Amino acid sequence: MPPIMVGSYGKAGGYKFTEDEVDSVIKQWQDLLGDLSKDRQFADTIAHVNPPADEVASHTFVNQGANPSGQSLLDEHEKMVAYTKNFIDALTAAKKKISVTELQNADEMKKQGQSAV
Repeated sequence: MPPIMVGSYGKAGGYKFTEDEVDSVIKQWQDLLGDLSKDRQFADTIAHVNPPADEVASHTFVNQGANPSGQSLLDEHEKMVAYTKNFIDALTAAKKKISVTELQNADEMKKQGQSAV
């Protein structure tokens, strides 16, 4: 992840946002994540397509073409979703003036607190 600065907090040499604009940037990335998540569901469908008929040509098409291509598509979407989530975490951490590790630890503590109730 490249360095991110919000106001004067963070590391120079990468992305720099004012405190006023960072919320808008986070929203744009969250919207992208929503779109990627929907696309990932479509990719999953393609990766697990069934043969149209129970005969050799249909099975060959699915096993040697459709499913491997769909799996590649699904793998790429998984990578894009992970990158987007990491970037949202980095932007959110910079906004809160904490490290990504501190943000993730706080999120994990919230999850544990909710499951303990």
